[in-house]
Amino acid sequence: MLIAQLTDLHVRPIGRASSRVVETNMLTERAVRAVMARKPLPDVVLLTGDLTDAGLAGEYAVLAGILARHAAVPVFAIPGNHDQRDMMLAHLPGARQEDGFIQYALDDYPARLVLLDTLVPGAPHGTLCAKRLAWLDRTLSAVPDKPTLIAMHHPPFLCGIAHMDRMALDVREAFTALIARHKQVERIICGHVHRPVTARIAQAIVSMAPSVAHQVELNLHPDAPSAFVLEPPAYQLHHWSAEHGFVTHTAYVENYPGPFPFLADHGTA
Repeated sequence: MLIAQLTDLHVRPIGRASSRVVETNMLTERAVRAVMARKPLPDVVLLTGDLTDAGLAGEYAVLAGILARHAAVPVFAIPGNHDQRDMMLAHLPGARQEDGFIQYALDDYPARLVLLDTLVPGAPHGTLCAKRLAWLDRTLSAVPDKPTLIAMHHPPFLCGIAHMDRMALDVREAFTALIARHKQVERIICGHVHRPVTARIAQAIVSMAPSVAHQVELNLHPDAPSAFVLEPPAYQLHHWSAEHGFVTHTAYVENYPGPFPFLADHGTA
């Protein structure tokens, strides 16, 4: 099973750039096209939040158009702190709601996918209220023996980039304790930080994917200001097999020279 994860798209209204610099619509379309050109195709695409920059109807319309033009496999999405639930549900095909949140489980694949809503409307940090934690506990308890991946926007750990850590998930201890009770959870994937970062929560490996647009500056000084850089846009591919579990690859959107064959040259000048 192959899962493509695209995150932090920050789609804008037509003709507008994100932060007046980043042409996120172009970059998002290029990312979707790159994923759809892969051989083999992924079985599913997960969009892990910050689909839009401001949660505007026009932004979701742009994204829906991109997906309609290029997506050849099922696409599922959850909100990030830049999104609006009502606009997602109204304008983005495939968005669905349980218990008042955009969260749901996908049971039709060899590994189970649980998509989790961490949005706090109007705030940059993430949370899981008692209602969402209870939903997650019930959902995981319902299928205890199937390898499971959880997708969420806000990371459940601190990564050392101070201004992003102030906007992480705020119930990390409760979330960790819950995951520890459900041993079938092997992987947790998230976005938000615009960088590839890996950690462990209980028994599960947690990975953040880089943005398909712009990246957050890698600055681990505790007083570093918030800033972004135009490092290469990228996405992640999570491959699951019964033999090896989840294995993750980071893939770049851009085309680069190659591929070239490896040629051994044992001669001497």
